[in-house]
Amino acid sequence: MNDYLSNLKKIEFVIIMACTGRCKHCSEGDHDGFTGHIDADAAAEAIEKICAHYRIKTVMTFGGEPLLYPDVVCKIHKTASDLGIEKRQLITNGFFSNDPERIEAVARDLKNSGVNDLLLSVDAFHQEYIPLEPVFHFAKSAVQAGIPVRLQPAWLVSPEDQNPYNARTREIIREFDPLHISLNQGNVIFPSGNALKYLREYFDEKAPVSNPYEEDPKDVRTISFDPDGGVLNGNIYQTGILEIVEKYKP
Repeated sequence: MNDYLSNLKKIEFVIIMACTGRCKHCSEGDHDGFTGHIDADAAAEAIEKICAHYRIKTVMTFGGEPLLYPDVVCKIHKTASDLGIEKRQLITNGFFSNDPERIEAVARDLKNSGVNDLLLSVDAFHQEYIPLEPVFHFAKSAVQAGIPVRLQPAWLVSPEDQNPYNARTREIIREFDPLHISLNQGNVIFPSGNALKYLREYFDEKAPVSNPYEEDPKDVRTISFDPDGGVLNGNIYQTGILEIVEKYKP
């Protein structure tokens, strides 16, 4: 439909910008004051319409903390699963409740919705404010429910660097050894938002800064929806997604 999106393979949803963490490394900065979240029905409709014209291989949900609204997350992944989308991925810090029964119920719902790749953000930065016990219980519940789980730490400078933050991250990762969860390569923190504010001493100010999450606007491979419905210079609450896609120009 649009040459700029001829290689489109992935749909992302930022469920909400509000977060249960206050991480020093967060590229988005502070998450205070955010309340709005993506509408589940509008998100599901957008997936269905996009998939009628493009071969989507991945649907991802993240935030903020997406599991503040697990019903929305589940609706999105159930839609993706019903459409036969291969990878249904969730990125979460795992902290949305202290109630063990609630945590277990959400894990079962995620499994039933079709989530088949759960990336759990655990490291020195998340655990500075987020208690490990409920996160561990969520990870255990997800594993027991049958969801493939991978740990997704944030590394400072590089995964090999021996700074105090990375040392603490390695300690936290070892706490999950009893669950036999695989370790993903994680992310190397780049200087933006809170990271630039609190961790400036670890960055080379003369080195060029590149955001690893930025897309080439002339070769869009991932469509990303904001919590307010914004996408590709349009908004699905005001304009149909196919019209937005058709009219998109970088």
